[in-house]
Amino acid sequence: MLTELEVNDIIRMKKPHPCGSYEWNVTRLGADIGLECLGCGRRVMLTRRELSRRLKVILPKDEENVD
Repeated sequence: MLTELEVNDIIRMKKPHPCGSYEWNVTRLGADIGLECLGCGRRVMLTRRELSRRLKVILPKDEENVD
C-alpha cells in the first residue's frame, strides 16, 4: 500500500491526532515519511513500518477538469 503513496496525498489514520483530525497530508517520502496534520498543521516524521501499521486508507484525489 505504501508504494502507491505520493507527495501531497491525503491519508486517513486509524486513530485521531489529539486535535481530533484523522486526515494527514504527505509532505516527504523516503526512509521516513513526512506528514502534516490537516487539523492543526503539526508536522511529524514516521518510519515506513510505523506508517503502514497506523494507516487506514489513502483518500482518492479530486480530479479537477482544467479547460
